[in-house]
Amino acid sequence: MKIKSLLFGSAAALVAVSGARAADAVVIAEPEPVEYVRVCDTYGVGFYYIPGTETCLKVSGYMRYDVGIGFFGLEDVLRKKEFAEDRFDTDNTYNKRARFQLRVDSRTETELGTLRTYAALNFQWDTAVSGRVATFSDGTGGPLPFNNGFTYSDAFFSPEHVYLELGGFRAGKTDSLFSTFTGYAGGVIHDDIIPYGPFDTHQIAYTWTGGNGWTAAVALEEGAGSKVTPFNFEPGPTIFAGPDLYTLDRYVPNVVAGVGWTGGWGGVSVVGGYDAVWEQGAVKGRVDFNVNDAISVFVMAAWASVDKRFFDEVTINGVPVTTFADVRDSPNFYAPWGGEWGIWGGGTWRATEKAAVNLQISYDDLEDFAVVANVAYTLVPNFVITPEVSYIDNFSNNFDEEEAFGDRQKWGVFVRAQANFGG
Repeated sequence: MKIKSLLFGSAAALVAVSGARAADAVVIAEPEPVEYVRVCDTYGVGFYYIPGTETCLKVSGYMRYDVGIGFFGLEDVLRKKEFAEDRFDTDNTYNKRARFQLRVDSRTETELGTLRTYAALNFQWDTAVSGRVATFSDGTGGPLPFNNGFTYSDAFFSPEHVYLELGGFRAGKTDSLFSTFTGYAGGVIHDDIIPYGPFDTHQIAYTWTGGNGWTAAVALEEGAGSKVTPFNFEPGPTIFAGPDLYTLDRYVPNVVAGVGWTGGWGGVSVVGGYDAVWEQGAVKGRVDFNVNDAISVFVMAAWASVDKRFFDEVTINGVPVTTFADVRDSPNFYAPWGGEWGIWGGGTWRATEKAAVNLQISYDDLEDFAVVANVAYTLVPNFVITPEVSYIDNFSNNFDEEEAFGDRQKWGVFVRAQANFGG
């Protein structure tokens, strides 16, 4: 009897516990529907819809490493050990840069056209040369090389492009329309050894694109500093240097306008710019020609209004120093080449599916001359290695350059490795 009572009691307890657990049962909620990221192919590769919106977004960029020697290196820098021993010996060394560029591009269709925001942000670590040492004599009475200083490394951040667009209107910070409307010079990395136009500037622009290959654009720009320019004003010499040389100093803006046509064989474009600060103008034209599927060539020429009054001597800290500038004429934001005119030409030969050979030759009114050639080789998809070699010379007779600087003929070697992501 005791065994039966125990068994019945255990069974009753088990039923009671089971009933209690059944009363407290957890109800699992239905899962929320998941909205997967949708591809947006309206604007090209790499765009996707931001979940819950009709805005298309693309995140892309690159990682880059550059090494330069010779003309692309750091020249005539002070040797630190010798300087510590009261000697002013100089030498040449590498110029290096590690850069990460992040690009963010968003686009939305509206009743007024495509609304676009775009930013290209550079984060980099550079080697550079510090300012000149505070002395102008090597102990024998002769001036030190004008570009001497100590090497150093530092981190830099620079917004290359930050702008918004609606329809054909654009407002923000980007490269000058004077440089972009005709296209950057060539396929070489150093296409601006002889510069063909300015870059960084605030800009408000409108671009019209026709259905028959025609395009036209106009822009109001602020300008910026892109060169160090000694030049001569009556009654005597004056030095202007740094980024404030070209920035607007009144409400009158710089103006740029261009018109172009593109067809199957190539294209033609013309652009003009007016510098409101210095009241100077410049015009540039370009012709592109597609020889075949593998070869394309171009020629570009520019003319500007300049005042050729050369600057040859100043007094710094009471010491007369003879100085020759890279730009040897009056300032003009839209004409950074030397003298009144410049010409650029070159081409690209797509030798194989992986290799493209690029060549560019440039020359200006002050007889500055540059030849640049490279091979852009795609080692694996999205990874390109580009070795580049350059030769520059100057045959100008405006002053005795050989006595001041020695041999003006220089060679430069440059290597870039770049991995792209995001299309």
